[in-house]
Amino acid sequence: MKSNSTLNVNDNVKDNVTEQEWQMRVNLAACYRLIALYGWDDLVFTHISARVPNTEDEFLINPYGLLFEEITASSLVKVNQAGEKVSSSEFDINPAGFTIHSAVHEARSDAHCVIHLHTSDGVAVSTQQQGLLPISQQSLFPLSNLAYHDYEGVALNPEEKVRLVSDLGEANFMILRNHGLLTCASTVADAFLNMYILQKACEVQIKAQSGGSELTLISPQILAGIQAASKQVTKEANGDIAWPALLRKLHRTDPSFEE
Repeated sequence: MKSNSTLNVNDNVKDNVTEQEWQMRVNLAACYRLIALYGWDDLVFTHISARVPNTEDEFLINPYGLLFEEITASSLVKVNQAGEKVSSSEFDINPAGFTIHSAVHEARSDAHCVIHLHTSDGVAVSTQQQGLLPISQQSLFPLSNLAYHDYEGVALNPEEKVRLVSDLGEANFMILRNHGLLTCASTVADAFLNMYILQKACEVQIKAQSGGSELTLISPQILAGIQAASKQVTKEANGDIAWPALLRKLHRTDPSFEE
């Protein structure tokens, strides 16, 4: 069903940005809509950010106060590394949300898209001392490239950035303990696929644990083999495999994300 949103968004955004930026805006808006479609959103909280193409310190992020199902390409807010708006927008952003994202973008030149979510299953796994367990095929890919960051309260302290990026290192999957999930990648499609796999692994773990039986762990030898080949495997597992189909799904349900 098409959104009935009557938000007053600048209709000239598309005419005032590069073709590359507009395409990034469309993909990022699509990602927001997909998160909502899969039920992974948290009202107006959590964020997905993307680096503006051909820039080092300009980023797109959601306008604070809009539901993910309302996000459009034009409504995304362009900010600098400090979270300050660099182009006209009637919307503000959440400074706590951009603290996490700006830290990752600044430290990782390859992290053009960063997704952070508070899904119930993701938060549930983040509270467990052992974290993500090697109990499913879905868990193996995150486990081959997974980092953890301890909870330090609401992310408003700039000093936390140093510790967060140190914990992340070169990983593309992160569990923020007692908080939620984070993925990053060079494209929106890859970051979404990473989150899909990580979220699915968390869902499987919580369901498996709810059965009450002892869990069967995947052997360390299998896990070690995937860890050793993780860089090669993840390069081949391109998010573009699924992304066009996901965009077709959005076009069938509500194509207004492209506005």
